Amino acid sequence: MTGDLADILSRLSAVLPERWFAERSPNLEALLRCLATPWAWLYSLIDYVIAQTRMQTATDQWLDLIAHDYFGAGLGRKNNESDSSYRARIQGKLLQGAGTRTAVSSGLTYLTGTKPRIFEPANCMDTGSYGAATGSPNMPGSGLAYGVTGGWGNLNLPFQFFVSTAHPATQGVAGLAGYGTSSGGYGEGPISYVDLTALPGHVTDQDIQLTLRSLLPVNAVAWLRIH
Repeated sequence: MTGDLADILSRLSAVLPERWFAERSPNLEALLRCLATPWAWLYSLIDYVIAQTRMQTATDQWLDLIAHDYFGAGLGRKNNESDSSYRARIQGKLLQGAGTRTAVSSGLTYLTGTKPRIFEPANCMDTGSYGAATGSPNMPGSGLAYGVTGGWGNLNLPFQFFVSTAHPATQGVAGLAGYGTSSGGYGEGPISYVDLTALPGHVTDQDIQLTLRSLLPVNAVAWLRIH
């Protein structure tokens, strides 16, 4: 592999006159290895530094630094979150729309994995209507939604809407038994209490609130329910 210890050793050996040394010279090989080791380390360091200059290849704390440059403290790494998962969240946040109903729905769907229910009291598309006009006299009241869908409308609540969403399903911990199984018992077997917040990808109430807040227009009010 280019730049590793074997590669540097072969490059040093290639420039030495062949007639100066025997075909096998342990002392020479040891000396060349001493010279090649710091160069191989330096090459790997340069390769690592180059990777950290781009979001697509950055790793470790450098990816956290990139997220901080763009979003401050608003997009921290989750507990035990991998670089690939964190990178995907950063890229999604950079290109994420905001300020519209579609953006709110898409943003929460991306975070939780399920589409939220959004209800605008001043939007008749959400509330339905009594006796909607139709093109046919044989279909009276086709816009009636009472007891079917939507909710009570209210024109006194402009620029306000209600959002109902849920936490994503918990993946659990592989290798641990659950309640009601015969695989483990108190102090015995593969069973343990688990802190859900320590699981990779866990979404907290605060995560949902911050995401919704970042998607709202400045003049809108959202009432959030998490279940």
